[in-house]
Amino acid sequence: MVENKAAQARRDRMDAVMAEAAARLGPGEAADMVARYFEHLSTEDLLARTPEALFGAALGHWRFAAERRPGSQRVRVFNPRLDVHGWYSPHTVVETVTDDMPFLVDSITVALAREGRGVHLIAHPILTVSRGEDGRRQALVPPGTAGAVAESLIHIEIDEDGDADSRAALAVRLDHILSDVRAAVEDWRAMLALLQDTAASLAAASGGDERRAEQVAFLRWMEDENFVLLGARDYVLRGEALVQSTGLGLLRDAHVHAMGREGDGGVHHLRDGDTALIVTKSNVESTVHRRAIMDFVGVKQFDAEGKTVGERRFYGLFASTAYQLRPRDIPLLRDKIARVLARAGFAPGSHDGKALLNTLETYPRDELFQIGDEELAQIALGILRLEERPHTGLFLRTDAFSRWISALVYLPRDQFDTALRQQVEAILSRAAGGEVMSRTSLVGQTALARVHLIVRATAEGLAALDPSALLGEITVAARGWTDRLREALIAAEGEDKGLRLARRWLPAFPAGYRESHSPDSALADIAKAEPLVAGGIAGAVTQALYRRLEDEDSSLRFKLYRLGQPVPLSDCLPLIEHMGLKVMEEVPHALDCADGPRVWLHDFRLIDPQGRPLALETLGPLVEEAFALLWSGQMEDDRFNRLVVLAALPARDVMVLRAIAKYLRQIGVAYSQDYMEETLAHWPGIARDLVGLFHLRHDPDDRGDRPLACAAARANILVALDEVESLDEDRILRRFLNIVDASLRTNLYQRGADGAHRPCLAIKLDSQKVEGLPLPRPLVEIWVFSPRVEGVHLRGGRVARGGIRWSDRREDFRTEILGLVKAQMVKNAVIVPTGSKGGFYPKHLPVGAGREAQQAEAIACYRIFIGGLLDLTDNIRGGAVVPPDRTLRYDGDDPYLVVAADKGTATFSDIANEIAEARGFWLGDAFASGGSAGYDHKAMGITARGGWEAVKRHFREMGRDTQTQAFTVAGVGDMSGDVFGNGMLLSEKIRLVAAFDHRHIFLDPDPDEAASFAERRRLFALPRSSWDDFDRKAISAGGGVFPRTLKAVPLSPQVRAILGVEAESLTPAELIQAILRAPVDLLWFGGIGTYVKAAAESQADAGDKANDAVRVDAGTIRARVIGEGANLGCTQRGRIDYALAGGRINTDAIDNSAGVDCSDHEVNIKILLNGVMADGDLTRKQRDALLREMTDEVGHLVLADNYLQTQAISMVEARGYQALENQMRLMRMLEADGKLNRKVEFLPPDTVLMDRFRARKGLTRPEIAVLLAYAKMRLQDSLLEGDAPEDDYLDDELAAYFPVPLQTRYPAEIARHRLRREIVATRLANAIVNWAGPTFISRIEEATGFDAGTIARAYVTARAIFGLQPLAEAIDAADGAVPAASQTQMLLATGDITRQATMWLLHNEMQPMSIRAAIDRYRPGVAALAATMPDLLPQRAATRLASARDGLHALGVGDDLSGAIAALPFLAGALDIVAAADGGDIGPIGRAYFRLGDEIGLDALREAAAAIEPGDHWDRLALTSLVDDLYSQQRLLAAAATRSPGGVEGWLTANAAGIARTRHLVTELTEGGASLSKLTFAGRHLRGQFSV
Repeated sequence: MVENKAAQARRDRMDAVMAEAAARLGPGEAADMVARYFEHLSTEDLLARTPEALFGAALGHWRFAAERRPGSQRVRVFNPRLDVHGWYSPHTVVETVTDDMPFLVDSITVALAREGRGVHLIAHPILTVSRGEDGRRQALVPPGTAGAVAESLIHIEIDEDGDADSRAALAVRLDHILSDVRAAVEDWRAMLALLQDTAASLAAASGGDERRAEQVAFLRWMEDENFVLLGARDYVLRGEALVQSTGLGLLRDAHVHAMGREGDGGVHHLRDGDTALIVTKSNVESTVHRRAIMDFVGVKQFDAEGKTVGERRFYGLFASTAYQLRPRDIPLLRDKIARVLARAGFAPGSHDGKALLNTLETYPRDELFQIGDEELAQIALGILRLEERPHTGLFLRTDAFSRWISALVYLPRDQFDTALRQQVEAILSRAAGGEVMSRTSLVGQTALARVHLIVRATAEGLAALDPSALLGEITVAARGWTDRLREALIAAEGEDKGLRLARRWLPAFPAGYRESHSPDSALADIAKAEPLVAGGIAGAVTQALYRRLEDEDSSLRFKLYRLGQPVPLSDCLPLIEHMGLKVMEEVPHALDCADGPRVWLHDFRLIDPQGRPLALETLGPLVEEAFALLWSGQMEDDRFNRLVVLAALPARDVMVLRAIAKYLRQIGVAYSQDYMEETLAHWPGIARDLVGLFHLRHDPDDRGDRPLACAAARANILVALDEVESLDEDRILRRFLNIVDASLRTNLYQRGADGAHRPCLAIKLDSQKVEGLPLPRPLVEIWVFSPRVEGVHLRGGRVARGGIRWSDRREDFRTEILGLVKAQMVKNAVIVPTGSKGGFYPKHLPVGAGREAQQAEAIACYRIFIGGLLDLTDNIRGGAVVPPDRTLRYDGDDPYLVVAADKGTATFSDIANEIAEARGFWLGDAFASGGSAGYDHKAMGITARGGWEAVKRHFREMGRDTQTQAFTVAGVGDMSGDVFGNGMLLSEKIRLVAAFDHRHIFLDPDPDEAASFAERRRLFALPRSSWDDFDRKAISAGGGVFPRTLKAVPLSPQVRAILGVEAESLTPAELIQAILRAPVDLLWFGGIGTYVKAAAESQADAGDKANDAVRVDAGTIRARVIGEGANLGCTQRGRIDYALAGGRINTDAIDNSAGVDCSDHEVNIKILLNGVMADGDLTRKQRDALLREMTDEVGHLVLADNYLQTQAISMVEARGYQALENQMRLMRMLEADGKLNRKVEFLPPDTVLMDRFRARKGLTRPEIAVLLAYAKMRLQDSLLEGDAPEDDYLDDELAAYFPVPLQTRYPAEIARHRLRREIVATRLANAIVNWAGPTFISRIEEATGFDAGTIARAYVTARAIFGLQPLAEAIDAADGAVPAASQTQMLLATGDITRQATMWLLHNEMQPMSIRAAIDRYRPGVAALAATMPDLLPQRAATRLASARDGLHALGVGDDLSGAIAALPFLAGALDIVAAADGGDIGPIGRAYFRLGDEIGLDALREAAAAIEPGDHWDRLALTSLVDDLYSQQRLLAAAATRSPGGVEGWLTANAAGIARTRHLVTELTEGGASLSKLTFAGRHLRGQFSV
C-alpha cells in the first residue's frame, strides 16, 4: 500500500520528535513515553508545531506527572518559558494528570468554553504506569500490566493569559471539576444499583396500576444508558420536613442542594402530588460531561402500607438517545402522548390528528418529560391553532417546585432575530423576577419560529404572572419591526405609496440592523435612501446626523448612505475627522431592496476629542451640508473644516476663510496653511467674526446701516485680537482681517439661473490695500477659488488686457502671473489697455489619463475661472453701466474686462467668448481675441513678424540685411509652434544650425539655405509636427535629430565646429547649453521657457524650474543678436548683462508685442462693429467677412508699432549717456508717484547711473525698453486725467487707429467709440515717446510747469506745423539705402525741432491751446519759410545748409529728404519769424532774422551753447533757457530791424558799433571753449546792447 503524503509527513515529524528525544535523553522510558504521548494527536496539530516544542510539551507533562497519589489528580496552568520550563509555547498550557475515566476531556473543555478561553491544541494520551505507595511513578508499562494504573494526561493549549492570579483561579476550578468527575464516575455503579433498586421497589408497589408500570418502565429505560447518572440522594419525610440522607456522586457533599426553595426540599410535591415519579430540572448546572441544567428524576418511597415516607432523587443528564428517539418509543412519554391524542378526539389519520401528533413529537423533549397531561393537551392544541393561523403565541408552565417558569414562545419567522429573542427574554425575566436559565430556538420551514425559555422566578413573580398581558407585550415586540415599519410607512406616506415602499424596503433590513435599530430609525433611513434608489445613480450618497437617547452630549451619530457599493473607510473617515470629530466606531449594513438595488448604510459614532458638548440642532444641518459638499467635491477637504463644528460655520463661510488663506499663501505669507488652520481653530470666535464682517460688507440682503455695522464688527475683532497672546497667531488673524478690508466685490451671494450658487468664490481685491503684497502691485485683482480650480487675475488699470495662462505651479502661480503682468504692462504700453494677466491652476487633472482627458478638465476649470471673473465685472446695456446682480461694489464702474490666450489656452478664446455671449456681456466675442471670428495670430504670423521687425533693425544697425544676406541662427522651439515656426520662415537667408524643443534637439551645421527653408515650410504646414519629422536628407553632414531622452548625444566634427565645443559627446542638457552659447548671428526664442539669466542670479530667480538644468548665464552667450519672439526667454537682468557685454537685445515685451497689439485692434474693431450690429446695420456674417477683409491692413498697423518702438529704443540709445540725467529724473518722478520700483524692474539706481555717466555709457536697450513703457503709461494716465483727448483735431488720430475700410464706412461710429479717449491717449502717448523720447514730457514739465495734456497739445501742434510726420516716414523709407545710424540722427533732428517748437508754443501761445487754430496760424508761414530757406539765408548760413545737405546726400539720402533734414536747424526760429511777420510776408522778416543772427553772432553763440556739456540738470535748464532767450532776442531784433526807417541795412548801420562790440565779445567768449557763465554774460550783454 502506498503511503499518502499526510501519513508520510506525520511519520517524518514523529521521527524528528523521537530523534530529539533520543538526542536529549538517550534511549529509555522517556523516549518511549514520547512515542505514546502523540500517538492519537491529529496530523494537523502535529505538523503545526516544531519537534522541539512537541518534545518539550511531552517531557514537561511527563515530569509533572511523576508524583500522584492514588485517587487524586494534579492540575497546573502555566505559560511555558525556555528559562523556566525548558520549552516555549505562545499559549497558556493546561495540564492534568488523573486516573483514566469518562467525561474528563469534555468536562474540561466545557469549563474552558464557559469562560471564553479559546482552545488551540488538545493532547490526551492514556499512559499505563506503575506507582509506589507514595505515589511516585516507577515505570511506564504496557497496557494491561497487572498492578499498573491507566492514567489520563490532558495537555490543552489555550489563549495566553498573562495574569498569574487568573491562571491560579482556573487551576482551582479545573481541579474541582475533576473531583466532580471522579465522584460521578466512582459512584456510578452505586447510583445505578440504587436506580435498579428503585425500579424494583416501585414495581412491587404498583399493584397492577398501569401508570405505575409505565413509570417503572421509564426507570428501567433510564438504566439502559439513556440517563447519565451524576448524583443521587434519599430524602425521608418527617412531619412537615424532608431530611436528607447520604448522597452519591455530585451529592456526596451534604452541603450541596439541587432542589427546592427556601429549604422546603419539595415537601409540597410529596404531600400533594398524586404521581409516584416526577421529572423536572434541578437548580444547578452540571460540571460534568456537558454544560446543561441537570435533569431531576424523583421517585416516591412507600412503606408497607403504601404510605409515602420519602423520596429518592436522581440527578444527571438525559443521554442523546432521549432526544433522538420518537416520544412513542420512550416510556412515560408514549402514554402521555396517547392520552393527549385521545383527549383531543381527532381521528388518527385525519389532518388534525397528524398535525397534533407532529406537534407533540416536536415538543421540547425536556418539557415533554416534565409537563402534565392536561397542561400538555391545552398547550399542544394551542400550538395547533397557531399553525393553522400563524401569529404570535405564548405558553407558560410553572415548575412543580415553583422555582422557574417554562415558556414556549412562537414568533413570526420573518421577524425573528436575536434582538427579538432578547426582547422576549427581557419581558419574561422582568415578569418572573429572575433570569433566563436556558434557551433553545427552533427556526424551520413553518411561518413561526419557536423559542423555549426556562426563566428562574421569584414567588412574587409567579404570583403576579399575567399570561395575557405578557402575550400582548410579546406580540407588540414581534410586530414591532417589519409590521411596525409597514404601519409607519403607511402612516407617513399614505396607504398606496406606503405599501409600495414597504414592498421594496421591508426585506431590505438585515437582522443585524433590526437588532440595533427601531422601525422609526428605519423609516428615517428609508426617507434618506429612497431618493438614491429612485435616482438610480450608482455611487450616489446622502447622509444624516443624529443622536441616540443614551448618547452623551459630546457624542453624535452619523449615517452615510450609498447606492450600489460600500464607502471605503479611507475615503470617508478623513472627511469626518477633518471636521474635528473623532470616529469611534462604524457599523455597516447592506440594505437589499426587494426589487434589486442595494444601499449601503454606514453608521458612525462620533465624539468631540476634547469632550465638548455638540449641539445637534445647530451642527446637524451644518455637518450634513459640509459632508455632502465634501463628498461631491464641491468643498475642499482640509482642517479648515473643523470650523464647521468649532465655530458652527456653514460650509460656504468656511470656504471664504479657506479662500483667503489660499490667497495669502499665493502672495507669500510666511505661515503655512497648517498653521493658519490651527490658528483659526484655536480662535473660532474670531474666525466667525471675520466671516461676519465679510457678510456685513457684501451681503446685498443686509439693509441696515452698513458702514456703522462694519465699523462696530471690525472694532469687536480688534478687541478680540488683543486677547491673542501668540504674535504669529495675531499676525495671521490680522492678515485675514486685512483681506476682508481690501475686498471690493464678491460673487458669494450670486445665483445661477437654476438658483444654485456659483461654482467658485470670486473676490475682487484692492491690491493697493493688501498688506505684504509682492511688488509691483497691480491696481486690482480678482481671486478665484473652488475645490476644482484656483486662479488670479491681476490688472494694471481700469482698462487692461492680457492672456489667461493654464499654470502648472500650484504653490506660486500668482508669482508666475505677477511676473507676466509686469511684462504685460510694459508690453501693453503700445496698445489701448494697460497690462493684465490671469492664471488658473486645475487642481484635479486626471492622473495617468490621456491628453484629451486632461484638456477636458482644463477647459472645465477655465470655464469656472472665466465665469468667476465675469461675475464681478460690470456690464453695459443701452449705453448704461449695469452692476452684477446681488453684488455690492466698493469701487467705481468697471465694465472693461478683456482676456486673451496664453500658455495652455491657445485654443480657448472661443470658449471665453461663448461664456461672455451667453451672459450677454457687452463685449460679446470681443471679450477674448483670437477666436474663430477673430484674427488667427498663427495664420497671420503676427507675433513672429513683429519680433522680426526687431531682428531686422538689429541687423540693419549692424550693417546687414536679413532678407538678402545669409546669417546663422540657433533657436528654441520647433516648426509646429506659432512664433518659432513663423519666425523661421520670414527670411530665405536663414541658416538654422541648431534648435531644440521639449522633445528633440535639431542640428544642421552647414545647412543648404533653400533646402532647409523648404523643409521648414513643409513641417510648418503639417497639422502637427516635431523636429523628428524633419527630412534627414535635408540635413547637412554631421547633423541630425536627437531625442532629449538620450543619455548622451554624439557630436560630429561639423557640429563641434559650429557650436564651438570640443567634447565629442554631450548630455542633452549640456548640448542645449552649447546651443544657447553657440557663436551664431541670431539666437531666436520661439518656445516656452527662460533659458538665460544673469551670472548673479540663482536658478530659482529665473522662476522656471523646468529649465534649471539647461539655463545659461548671459555672459557666456556668443550670439550677436537675441530675438525674443516668446515670453521670458531671458531674465531682465540676463538681458542687461548680455547688452552690457555688447549683445543686441530688446525685451520680450518689445519683440513680441505684435500679438497683444493685434488682439487690441481686434477687440476695438469688434466693439465698433458690434455697435453697428446692434443698430441693425450689419449682420454677424457681414461683420466676420469685413474682419477677414481687413486682416492684412490690421497686420500693417500692428507692425508699424513694432517698427516704431524698436526705432524709439535706437533713438534713445543714440543719445547715450547724455540723456542719463533726464532719464534718472524721470525714474525719480515715477518712483515718487508710486508707479515704478526700480528693483522690481531692474533699472539701475542713481549711483550706478552716475557711474555710467562718468564712463560715458548710457542705458542698455533692455533698460530703455522698460523706461520707454513706463513713460508711455505715465503719459497715457495723465492724458486721460485731462481733456486733451477731447480736442477735435485728434479725431484724425482716432480714425488712424482703424483700418481704412472702417474709416470710410463708419466715421460717425468711430467718433462715438466707447474707448475713444483711451485710443487717442494711447496713440498720442506712443507717438510722443517714440519720436521725442521717454523724457520729453518730464523735461518740459519741469522746465515749464505745464501738465502733460497741455504739453501733448503743443507737441501735436508742433509736429503738424513743421510737417514732421511725412519727414519721418521718408526717413523710414530709406531703410537699407541709408546707414541706420544716419537715419537715427535724422530722426533725432526731428525730435530736437519738435522739442524746441513745443517749448515755444507753450511759452508764446495762450493755454489751453486749440491745436487746429495754432496749426492754421503757423503752418503756412513755416511751410513758406522752409520753401524759401536757401534764398533767405546769408552766405555763411547758406554754405552750412548746403554742406549739411550734401553730406546727407553722400550717405544715400534723397534730395528732398536731405534738404529737409539739413534745413531743420535753421527752422528752429521759424515760429519766431512767423510770429514776427504777424500774418504778413514771411520773406522780409525771415531774411532779417537770419542776417541778424549771422551778423551779430547769435548763430555762433547757439553753436557754442550746443557744444557745452551741462554739469547737471540745473545747468541744462539754464542752458536751454539761455538758448531760448537768444532765439527770442533774435526775433525781437529782426522785428525791430524791419521796422527801422532804413530797413535792415539802416538798422545795421545805426547799430554798427554795438554789433562790432558784440561780435568781438562772441569771438572772445568762444575762444578756448564756451561755458555757461560766458554765455549767460553774453545774453545779458545783448539785452543791454540793443534796444528793441
